[in-house]
Amino acid sequence: MAAYVYVLGAVTAGAIRTYVGWTVDIEARLARHNAGRGAKSTRGRVWTLLYAERFRTRRQAMSREWYLKRDRKFRNALAATMA
Repeated sequence: MAAYVYVLGAVTAGAIRTYVGWTVDIEARLARHNAGRGAKSTRGRVWTLLYAERFRTRRQAMSREWYLKRDRKFRNALAATMA
């Protein structure tokens, strides 16, 4: 089953925040985040999908998620596209 890594962006009080996660259904996961039922750190914000990658396995997606969570330069570049 395919899995995805995604980066979300939200503007809060003039600051741009990003969130990295993985899922098997990007649209449903984004809807959960925007409904306040996603990760605790994503609640109360309106999120936009900034980036997504598709992988053949969940394990590959989780590995890439770990890397992207630590890649601040990449996340800041994506956040700059929201400004």
